[in-house]
Amino acid sequence: MRHINLKKPGADVASYYKIYFQTGLIISLLAMITIFKVEFNFESKEVELSVRDELISIEEVIQTEQMSRPPPPPRPPVPVEVPNDMLVEEIELNLDATLDIDEAIELPANPPAPPSAKKQEINEEPEVFIAVEEMPELIGGLESIQRSVIYPEIAKKAGIEGRVFVQFIIDEKGNVVNPVVLRGIGGGCDEAALEAVKKAKFKPGKQRGRAVRVQYSIPIVFRLTAAEKKEMR
Repeated sequence: MRHINLKKPGADVASYYKIYFQTGLIISLLAMITIFKVEFNFESKEVELSVRDELISIEEVIQTEQMSRPPPPPRPPVPVEVPNDMLVEEIELNLDATLDIDEAIELPANPPAPPSAKKQEINEEPEVFIAVEEMPELIGGLESIQRSVIYPEIAKKAGIEGRVFVQFIIDEKGNVVNPVVLRGIGGGCDEAALEAVKKAKFKPGKQRGRAVRVQYSIPIVFRLTAAEKKEMR
């Protein structure tokens, strides 16, 4: 008769699995216990290395050069007493002198009065304005000065043309004072411009309703006519 195995086919596998699991668990526990019991001496090595580094750094110290100090300054000479042959005059002090309060005190006489000084008249030049509330006005306009200009013959023959700028001061009465050529063209034109400006008459400038001296400048034109230019050709 045949022997019939009534065991289930997965029963052996389950029993083996339990055995393997228990065995692995025991091995892992033993390994953990061994690791914790073993002492690894890493700290001692680090300490030794640090000590060696310190020793090496101490041995490699570079000696610095010592600066020589300057010698101390010499002591000043001892003063020597010099005998004084001059005799000191004896001054008698009267310590028993008394002060009389009621005694009249003689005061020094007043110095003589200085002689009366003569009053000197100071001629102060009036102020010259550049710009005022009411500027001066040329009577007859600039054409009146141009008509009085005499064109020099030398300048005509030389063909000299241009403008002469003249600066001057207009006083409180409207007269021209101290005319000066600022920029000229030569050929006698500068002198002719000054002579023409001196003959000009202005209405004086005013500042706060009062006539004042004003600095002024105008151009004097020198220009040849077409006929004069033809004659030069």
